[in-house]
Amino acid sequence: MRIVSTNFIPDRSRPGLTTTAIGAVDLQGASGNWATVGRRSRGGRRVRRQREKRKGKSVGLRIGTLNVGTMTGKGRELADMMERRKVDILCVQETRWKGSKARSIGAGFKLFYYGMDSKRNGVGVVLKEEFVRNVLEVKRVSDRVMSLKLEIEGVMLNVVSGYAPQVGCELEEKERFWSELDEVMESIPTGERVVIGADFNGHVGEGNRGDEEVMGKFGVKERNLEGQMVVDFAKRMDMGVVNTYFQKREEHRVTYKSVGRRTQVDYILCRRGNLKEISDCKVVVGESVARQHRMVVCRMTLMVCKTKRSKIEIEKKTKWWKLKKEECCEEFRQKLRQALGGQVVLPDDWETTAEVIRETGRKVLGVSSGRRKEDKET
Repeated sequence: MRIVSTNFIPDRSRPGLTTTAIGAVDLQGASGNWATVGRRSRGGRRVRRQREKRKGKSVGLRIGTLNVGTMTGKGRELADMMERRKVDILCVQETRWKGSKARSIGAGFKLFYYGMDSKRNGVGVVLKEEFVRNVLEVKRVSDRVMSLKLEIEGVMLNVVSGYAPQVGCELEEKERFWSELDEVMESIPTGERVVIGADFNGHVGEGNRGDEEVMGKFGVKERNLEGQMVVDFAKRMDMGVVNTYFQKREEHRVTYKSVGRRTQVDYILCRRGNLKEISDCKVVVGESVARQHRMVVCRMTLMVCKTKRSKIEIEKKTKWWKLKKEECCEEFRQKLRQALGGQVVLPDDWETTAEVIRETGRKVLGVSSGRRKEDKET
């Protein structure tokens, strides 16, 4: 019987690799050499710091979307849920609040909302207090579409909240919604980040054959007409349906649950070029803020690239100090008389006269180079 030691045996011949005796009998080859079964990460703290320095600063965000059913009586409950789940930005739909305002809902969260009827529709965006001062612009397009633009560490982030018409609504109303969403997207510069959190009331379905460029395989059930509209919109705007890229249990993909129905109608979308910044996305279960819908949350890391400082252009100034020299002063007088047409009395129009004096000074006395020097010449 062969006794195998459980101690770690370092492989001195290959730095950074570790050989262990556990299971080495099975891994041992015909030649009887020990097999290398582990690898240490190369580089210490200094190397890691250098890598992070090259990458630049990163800002982590948790962004979500939720159809709340109504905001009446749910403000504090919604804020507590966001604080508990560490959500920084939340798009909300079906708020059913009339008006165009921003209101604090407690626990350090503020709701920007827009609605035209207290009985239906209404959209909003809830922000954590530390991001409220970063808001640059709020666009309230309709009671189904609104957007916020934030500047976070120099990165422009646009958050769009949308609420698509239900399956039974008229086609004209659905087309109006998609037209409004298209206009919002077209107004955002291509270099800025965009995150859309919306209740699209459609099923994109499981699988992605033919649509690999805009979605993953992990949808729910079969696609319907409204879900096809979501996919078509993603193709038009070069966006990806974030929910479908992460393999989760069905319980963490279903966003709407009522009686016997379990579907996926709430989605988070972002530009395809920024998908690499999203590390996770799933449905949060166990919350009771909304009766039928569940919150979808994604984890996004904004990479803040260090920008090179541009050289400050220094204004080139006239070397008026040369007038202290008698020869320069006399030359300046002669040139100025010629420029004024030999007049002894100055014209009444002072702006014209001042411009003539400045131009003569530049020609006779010269101007500074515009560079920073220890001994300034002006």
